[in-house]
Amino acid sequence: MTSADQVLAADEELRRRVQRRTLAVVVASQVLGGAGLAAGVTVGALLAQQLVGADSLAGLPAALFTLGSAAAAFLVGRVSQRRGRRVGLGLGFCAGGLGALGVVGAAAVGSVPLLFVALLVYGAGTATNLQARYAGSDLAAPSARGTAVSVALVSTTLGAVAGPNLVAPMGSLAVALGIPALAGPFLLAAVAYLAAGLVLSLLLRPDPLLLARRLAADAEAAAKPDAANPGTAKEAPATEPAPIGRGAIVGAAVMILTQIAMVAIMTMTPVEMRAHHHDLSEVGVVIGIHIAAMYLPSPLTGLLVDRVGRIPMAVAAAVTLLAAGIVGAVAPADSLGLLVLALALLGLGWNFGLISGTALVVDATTPANRARTQGTIDVLIALAGAGGGAMSGVVMASAGYALLSIAGGLLSALLVPVVFWAMRPRAAAQA
Repeated sequence: MTSADQVLAADEELRRRVQRRTLAVVVASQVLGGAGLAAGVTVGALLAQQLVGADSLAGLPAALFTLGSAAAAFLVGRVSQRRGRRVGLGLGFCAGGLGALGVVGAAAVGSVPLLFVALLVYGAGTATNLQARYAGSDLAAPSARGTAVSVALVSTTLGAVAGPNLVAPMGSLAVALGIPALAGPFLLAAVAYLAAGLVLSLLLRPDPLLLARRLAADAEAAAKPDAANPGTAKEAPATEPAPIGRGAIVGAAVMILTQIAMVAIMTMTPVEMRAHHHDLSEVGVVIGIHIAAMYLPSPLTGLLVDRVGRIPMAVAAAVTLLAAGIVGAVAPADSLGLLVLALALLGLGWNFGLISGTALVVDATTPANRARTQGTIDVLIALAGAGGGAMSGVVMASAGYALLSIAGGLLSALLVPVVFWAMRPRAAAQA
């Protein structure tokens, strides 16, 4: 065995060992992060409705923390590109925790401007929670990237499902502390996000992105005929431009459309339920099941993405989201069962789209440009979600929940022509 072969064999063993450790750390942070993101989803619109006093602005919190997540996605991507996932993700979660504390303070003093600013900062936790899925795939083998992403996502389920079901207890705690009940879940979010940031900052060593970069440089050096010492190869520059290919464009389109449809319908569901006299515990059940559907199927989805393919699962996302929109549109407002079904389908379609889209983006990037490209794409996803959240309140106030639901479903159907566009060169080549 040549020295180059020995270096590559050692690198492969190191990759496997660090990948196992990385997934364990990511799982721990995602459990905590899931509890943090659930607060805004469950009671954000209701808190704004209470403080602002206008139904048409109930979608504004989702727009604000989604807009904040866009800025955070950009910054976390840039910091991760230069300093690694550990620093980027750790800072992102800590910012989300501080934002959640700001929301609690805003509710306590009844300050609408402070609420809006705090929701922007709180959005950093949402962006970081999503970007952590990339950390789980940095060292994954190409044939296992969908599975690696799914492990990161499914670990969010425990916290994300527990969060909405703690609405009532956290509300009681908030009242005991002299603040509005709807601020209670944000107390949980602050603790959860700050703890997630601490876990990543202390335990994500060695950094998976930086190591992947070094291993890629070793492999490139070993492939050259004049490679004299591949073990000392330098990593690719972190500032190398990130070319955007067809795979990354398709992956981004899949995630953007699924995000718009999901955020728009999800944001207004608690408002619709409260308008028809469902109590907070029922709202918590519906949102909890929705979030479970967003994350719990991830292991199976990841396996299907790796085995069946990225494109077929993107089509499955479109079909499932369309079904969710139809069920939401025809469901009577007092039917808890049909609302549960609609939101479960909504979460499942989002899951299909996120994992298949993420795998397409990872396939189309390299360790040298991956974090920057992923951060840029997540900015677009977040901005799309912000637009969906902002418009959802306007559409609901003017046309009702049924029209909002069917519009979201029809929008997701646009994934089908995008997928056909992606498959066209392949079909032409086989003709």
